[in-house]
Order: sequence, then structure tokens, then C-alpha cells
Amino acid sequence: MKVAQTHIVAVQKSVELRALQEGGPLAVAAWLTVGISSVQQPDPRSLLYTLVSLFRASSKIEQKRLTVLVHLAHSDLTRLRETVLRISTLFSPQIVAGQLLLIHAPPDAYPSVDDIRKEAHHGEFSSKQNIDHAFLMSFATRLSEYFLLLEDNVFCAPNFITHIHWKVNTMRSNPWVLMEFSNMGFLGKLFHSKDLPLLAHFLLLFYKEKPLDRLIPHFRTILAQKHPIICRPFLFYHRFSYHISNDTQKATPVQKKNAYVPDNPPGAIFTDMKVFGVHFPWEAYTLDESFFWTHNVSAGNHLTVILNHPANLSKVQVLTGTIVDGKYTLEKGQVELGYDPEGMPQYCTSFTLLGHLFEGQMNQEIFLKSMGHNVSCVKLVVKANQVGGLIIRHIYLWEQNAEDREAAQTWR
Repeated sequence: MKVAQTHIVAVQKSVELRALQEGGPLAVAAWLTVGISSVQQPDPRSLLYTLVSLFRASSKIEQKRLTVLVHLAHSDLTRLRETVLRISTLFSPQIVAGQLLLIHAPPDAYPSVDDIRKEAHHGEFSSKQNIDHAFLMSFATRLSEYFLLLEDNVFCAPNFITHIHWKVNTMRSNPWVLMEFSNMGFLGKLFHSKDLPLLAHFLLLFYKEKPLDRLIPHFRTILAQKHPIICRPFLFYHRFSYHISNDTQKATPVQKKNAYVPDNPPGAIFTDMKVFGVHFPWEAYTLDESFFWTHNVSAGNHLTVILNHPANLSKVQVLTGTIVDGKYTLEKGQVELGYDPEGMPQYCTSFTLLGHLFEGQMNQEIFLKSMGHNVSCVKLVVKANQVGGLIIRHIYLWEQNAEDREAAQTWR
């Protein structure tokens, strides 16, 4: 207990001394603090995309209720300076307005630094992650009435602050410790800021015992909230990203691909649906939160991905409509796989039905290898006239031999 208290005091002093802020007071009176603890990522843009999504998803009125607090938990000071420079360049207005705070806890503020480094060397990051978040929460205590925990590789549903505010108001008469606006790990967890000192203390006491996503539910039950409060629709989603293998026992120069992450091999996008110059057709094929917006589609309209090279596909996922309320979905549609490309520009000369959309979505494994082999086109086809808006959010493709291809490219 004494050790944890010592480190809570250490972080309060050290983090305040290392606050990386350009203008604006250190304590900001906001309704909601969004807290993010960020470590060095294979893709340094992940955190930037997350911050862009946070501010774009919030109106100017909502941003007045918001403070974003980022703990840059980098061990490499050079990378830390580079990250601070990028953020301060892109988000200078938010920093000056006190809407974005950057903090860094120095290594000497961490307990058992040598042990943590040994764990990190073997790919075990849960202890450091718990301490990183204890520092984050300790600093956030006085910034706002509520605290929302996010990660550094997410995107946010539009007007998420208004949705959270509404949910909090509906729970006024019901005591709660934790509300959950995502079902992924510790993403989208909402706390009362008054509980953060106790939670930070709890994380420092048990930082070696369990990962963060298992400690948080335990903390909830300790404070007498027996059952989780899951708030739908979910407001926060992970961006797809790649994870580097840190297994030092099996030295490999190749990045290990996450099986849940689509490959989306290079290709061109064609459609005969209306394009308005706001959200373009190719945005449905990106791996971020962008999308293609159109309206008043007719039976037979299509959006087709023509791959640069034939691919062996194992899975296709198509998502339409908004994340929050499911509006603007494709009511009747199907997905077809195309083969035998000809012409210039190329087009597929034969197609096979893969499956139909259900409630605007399709998530289809390709079990017949003959069907998934040498696919050159993936076509989303409208099957009935539909009046009003249509959002084609994502077309995701998984390749059977994607890792082999990446390995070959790495060794070239």
C-alpha cells in the first residue's frame, strides 16, 4: 500500500512537471475528459487519426464540453519529440484553447522499471500499460466531471458527446461506477472523475496481476456495481492496424499480420451510382473511417473493386449505413465475385454470387477454394430501387496468402 501511495504522489508531481502544453491553463473546466495513453506504434499516424476523429466527430458546441488528455508513454525520447511536434503542428488551435493536453511521465516515475523492461522485452506489456493508465487517470482527476477512456487507434461516431450526455442524464437516479460505450477491451469506458484517484491507486496496486481490460471490471464490482452497463449503439471502434511480433525467441524480420485485419489488395473502384464530390467511391475501400455517400440508387447499380492482380480471397465483408443508428443502409443488395478480366480498362467477364446483404451488411467466409481463387473483381450490386441516402461504409477483403506475399516483399 505504501509503495502505491508513493508512486501516486510521484506521478502527480512528475506528470505535472512534464506537461507538454502550448498555452492555456493546465486545469480545464470541461464536462468530459477523453483520456488516451499512447505508446510507440508501427504506424505513427494512428494517434493523429484518432485525434482527428475525436474533433471531427464533435460540433463546436460539444467541443466546449470536451478536454482531450493524451499521455505520451514513449520510452524513446526522439520519437516522443517527433510525436509532440506533429501534434502541436496539426492541433495548435486545440492546444491553445486548452482542449488538448499532452503529458509525459518520465521513466524514473515508474515502479520496478527493470522488471517492466524485461516484460516488454518478452512481449508482455500489461504491467506497463496499467502504470501508463494510472498516470493518465491521476492527472485527469480535476479536469472534468466525467472521464472517458479511449485507445490510440480508434475512430468515433458523430456527436458521441451528445449521446454520452443523454445517457448520463437518463441514469441520474441510478448510481453507477462504469458505463461502457464499446464492447472492445477497455475502449469507451466512462467513469466519474471523482473515482479516478481510487482507480489509479488500484491499478498501481495490482499492475502485475491482470491486464487493464480485466482489472477495470474488477474495480467496478469492488465499488458495488455488480452488472455491466452496456450502452448501445456503440460509439467507438478500433481502426484496423498491424501488430509487430515481439517474440524474441523466434527472430523474424517479417511483420506478423492480425487475422482480424483485412488486406484490401490494390485495386481500382468503379460505380454507376451518383457521385457528389463529398465522399468518393474509393473511400468505401479504404481501411479508415471514410465512406462513399450517394442517394436514389436503382436496381442494377453497382460499386465494383477491380484488383490490380488476381487474388485468392478467404473472406469478404461489406458494411453499409451509419454506425450509430443504422440509417442509410442498402436495403436489398448482393455481392458477386468476378473472374477472367479483359479489356483496357479491365473488366471481369464472369461473375459468381457470393451472398446477399442482411440488414445492410454481409460478412462471408469463402469456403470453396475454387470460388475464392484468382478473384479479379468484387461487385456490390443494388437489387431494388431505393429512395434517399445510401452510405457504403466499407468493402473489406481478406487474402489467403497475404502473409506469404508480405514476407516476399519484405525480403526483396
